[in-house]
Amino acid sequence: MEQENNLTYEQAMSRLEEITEQISSGEMNVDDLAANLKQAQALLKFCEAKLKTVEDEIQGIVGSEE
Repeated sequence: MEQENNLTYEQAMSRLEEITEQISSGEMNVDDLAANLKQAQALLKFCEAKLKTVEDEIQGIVGSEE
């Protein structure tokens, strides 16, 4: 996986979609399942943090205009 500091939200979401599709379709073998689930968990945390940062920035902008 790319280092998180170089990863965009869109790239993380794309990888999450790939993992989800592979699991749902049965394409992922059992040996890779745990590693991919760990990667998905890290990607989810990354996306949540990105969204929180953007939300805080927007609140700061909107709050400063009032």
